[in-house]
Amino acid sequence: MKRLRRIRDLMTGRMDGALTEALLGQLKATKEGAWLAMAMIGGEVGRTGAHEQMRAIEHLGDEERARLIDELKTALVTPIDREDLFRLSRSIDDVLDSLRDFVRESHLYRVPDQIRFTPMLDQVIVGIEALEEAVRGLASRPSVVSHDALEAKKAGGAIRRMYQYEISRIFSDEKITANAMKERELVRRLEIVGVAIGDAADAIADGAMKR
Repeated sequence: MKRLRRIRDLMTGRMDGALTEALLGQLKATKEGAWLAMAMIGGEVGRTGAHEQMRAIEHLGDEERARLIDELKTALVTPIDREDLFRLSRSIDDVLDSLRDFVRESHLYRVPDQIRFTPMLDQVIVGIEALEEAVRGLASRPSVVSHDALEAKKAGGAIRRMYQYEISRIFSDEKITANAMKERELVRRLEIVGVAIGDAADAIADGAMKR
């Protein structure tokens, strides 16, 4: 029956929907994770509470990734190459995993004055939203996918540049304290998020180019 539904969806133009919806589900969970991290560093959510909420968000992201993989097993037509879809999904998963690590380590390290990480998290959200637009465009607006992917790539690059400035600031003091080393670990987590956003942008741009 599932295969018959697949054939029907192919004939009615719905094939792209199941796959892009799973990707958008992943991105929605990832953006929720980014907003939770933002709320945590702003003091709107306690670190312990954020740590617990992030586990639930990560579970939702994992469910959407599992749905995508299941859809790929029986898909007759995909919006971009299967390999690029899998790369994209894996990179989105890496973004959420690194945001989870940022929240978890913030809970463990108790570093004060984390509001300084706001600009980096702002760019994380910009990058995720650009990826959402790129994914939506796969089925309906393929001509703009590369532009949206480039915007995501720029956001990832901005995060990595901010990381360099933060590392310079942390090590500008002649005496390196324990808190400075903890800050370094947290800012490194956000830099990894930027790299993963860039990887996701590359995957979707490569896939769009092959169409």
